[in-house]
Amino acid sequence: MNLSELKRQYSVVIVGSGIAGLYAALNFPEDVDILMLSKKERHQSNSSLAQGGVACVLDLENDSYELHIEDTLIAGGRANDFDAVTQLVEEGPGDVLRTIDYGVEYDRDENGELVKTLEGGHCRRRILHHKDTSGKEMVDKLVLAVEKLPNVTIADETMVTSMSRIKNGFKMEIMSGSEFKTVYADFCLLASGGIGRVYKYTTNPSVATGDGIRLAYEMGASIKNLSYVQFHPTAFNGANREQFLISEAVRGEGAYLLNCNKERFMDRYDERLELAPRDVVSRSIIMESRRLGSNNFYLDIRYKGEEFIKNRFPGIYAGCLKQGVDISKDLIPVFPCQHYLMGGIEVDLNARTTLPRLYAAGECSCTGVHGRNRLASNSLLEALVFGRKAAEDITKCIRAGFFKASVPEDEKEPDRNGAPLPKGTRTEIRDILQRAYFVIPDEGAIHQGKKRIENILNRLKNGKFAVTADYCEALSLATVAYIILKEVDR
Repeated sequence: MNLSELKRQYSVVIVGSGIAGLYAALNFPEDVDILMLSKKERHQSNSSLAQGGVACVLDLENDSYELHIEDTLIAGGRANDFDAVTQLVEEGPGDVLRTIDYGVEYDRDENGELVKTLEGGHCRRRILHHKDTSGKEMVDKLVLAVEKLPNVTIADETMVTSMSRIKNGFKMEIMSGSEFKTVYADFCLLASGGIGRVYKYTTNPSVATGDGIRLAYEMGASIKNLSYVQFHPTAFNGANREQFLISEAVRGEGAYLLNCNKERFMDRYDERLELAPRDVVSRSIIMESRRLGSNNFYLDIRYKGEEFIKNRFPGIYAGCLKQGVDISKDLIPVFPCQHYLMGGIEVDLNARTTLPRLYAAGECSCTGVHGRNRLASNSLLEALVFGRKAAEDITKCIRAGFFKASVPEDEKEPDRNGAPLPKGTRTEIRDILQRAYFVIPDEGAIHQGKKRIENILNRLKNGKFAVTADYCEALSLATVAYIILKEVDR
């Protein structure tokens, strides 16, 4: 789609095409005019890479809302917002069941009953999944449903370069290739995903550069707990910047975590062993690596047998095989790397930010659900619940007769020309954060890192650089890194 085909003004602009944005779009009435912007191709997001599944209580005889709430609070170090957790757990099952109506297929047994798996931090089997490609299944089916909506226009390969508040709405500069356009929104939902690319190694795709957080921050929205970064303990230990995730569900199905001596070691650090929450397992691996002077760690699920492994984890089996590892016969090399963000744009129970008409949902938001550490498979649930809450609240505002954004008749085109982005800028940002604020933060490197990041950010903001995708993403990464290190610099 050429940007020239887009209208100047929409009732709602949704930034992002992951599960939060897609499910929000499905919850608007068909008379609400929506533009959905996808920075790359509409299927490419953190959501589509989610392997484990979606946690929800569907069996009230063997599970309960109270148990799911307690598991979430324990994993989050009780830094969670209790009301947000309660809303998530109690309302989430209805949203998950509704995804089935949109065609999402979760694994079922021979009797047609939904199969539930176990993951670290959960005391019950309550996670619905589609093999080990649950996120892709959900995204693919929700995209198909959104594409059928007559009131939603999806613009692929389109990013927001800048955003500002105007009377009764927002002015947004968007870019696709070398083409630019100004669009206006009465309301905006930021569902732009995470920040993984601010780290040297991450499980996140290339789109995860924190753009929505930067846009909200520049407009003055409250950003909360951005230093609550989750490091997944079992990413494939390879040389690539984007690490292949070995799902929590592998340990949930019985895999052992081994050190460089091929010995189980979690009993030294936590009585829950391999099924301790992610932050506990990640710290345990780092402490064990320091104890033994080695970064070689492994998962061993060979004893479950080739048939079980290929059927339960076909995506992980194929992904590891590409790296030369047959997980039915070989140990899987693993090590922690950046995976998820619990903090973000501060929102309330209706996904409202601290700015009027601006909403946020999914990983870019801070709902308070996760506390300091996300419980496995709560992220897709959060995206569904808070994406829907945003749509419902915006619809109420529209029905209440909120004025539309005031759009000027003519505007002068801004000058987007300038110098190219200095080579190595993004690499330097990643190196600084990887060194200063990994699983166990380096207090000495945090202060120096913050000063250097602040210099980079000031140079990007005040220098006259050409507006390109690289420049905008570098600006987002520098902004995110600065906020994180500022939070933790004592």
